[in-house]
Amino acid sequence: MTLDLPLIWAGIIAFAVLAYVILDGFDLGIGILFPFAKDEADRDQMMNSVAPVWDGNQTWLVLGGGGLFAVFPLAYAVIMPALYVPIIAILLSLVFRGVAFEYRWKTKRGQYLWDWAFASGSTLAAFAQGITLGALVQGIPVIGRAYAGGWWGWLTPFSLMTGVALVVGYALLGATWLIYKTEGDVQRAAYRFAWIAGPLTLALIGVVSLWTPFLNERFMMRWFSWPQLLYVAPVPILVALCALGLYWGLIKKRDLIPFLASLGLFILSFIGLCFSFYPYIVPPSVTIWYAAAPDNSLSFLLTGSAVLLPLILIYSGYSYWVFRGKVGAARTYH
Repeated sequence: MTLDLPLIWAGIIAFAVLAYVILDGFDLGIGILFPFAKDEADRDQMMNSVAPVWDGNQTWLVLGGGGLFAVFPLAYAVIMPALYVPIIAILLSLVFRGVAFEYRWKTKRGQYLWDWAFASGSTLAAFAQGITLGALVQGIPVIGRAYAGGWWGWLTPFSLMTGVALVVGYALLGATWLIYKTEGDVQRAAYRFAWIAGPLTLALIGVVSLWTPFLNERFMMRWFSWPQLLYVAPVPILVALCALGLYWGLIKKRDLIPFLASLGLFILSFIGLCFSFYPYIVPPSVTIWYAAAPDNSLSFLLTGSAVLLPLILIYSGYSYWVFRGKVGAARTYH
């Protein structure tokens, strides 16, 4: 039996992207909520909740981007010139945010400047990621094997809307993470943030879901034709169940349930996106197999990934296990 290596690698990269979104999403969400903290002690507690894991969460971004370059070079060559501006904005924002994360603990006089740098870097990174997603969903024009659009082709009402949607969604992840990891004033504020971000996230998921099929005839056929409708019908049903779980957890003051429900919303949205994209890696014309590197290269890289991926999962899981439990206001980051 011959392995479909391009399809396997598409699954690996999709998993890496999803892992990045749900793991780095909540610490970006904390940065988005940072300006709304009432005082320095609350901001310290918010940042301490992700201090042990925030940099490790970004491993998945490196894996996704590096994997795309190595495994689907044609897709990389098309996507980069089409999305240079938002991708550069993502990288610079993450760098600036990382520097702010470290430097704010080294100064008292200028700490407020680094607080704003952390908040603005997190917000811009989330917004640029949403724009990148929106530009991919709406489609990238390709002629031959090259990008055929303009410098500002990524900037459309749909991509701006997905940018806002991801900022709001990350804010929900950040709020529910704080509910799970903190206590006292920070947790009470996080409940308030979640009550605001939750309905907005659900509304924006609905807007994106209704808008997306009208961007591409294939999307419309995939979601609203028979028998494909049978395969996608569970997704909105499960989204509704996650929404109910989110509200139940917030009403009953459960610490973990709102966070798990928020993760469920992101995972289901990602599954819906993958269902819309397949078999394309760059809609509407570049398929997974057309963009893939030769099988010899894919096989060689898969051997290394079979060792690397379990190690990443093990050390990531171990770090979360070691730093489990609530983060008190008195703990500091060094």
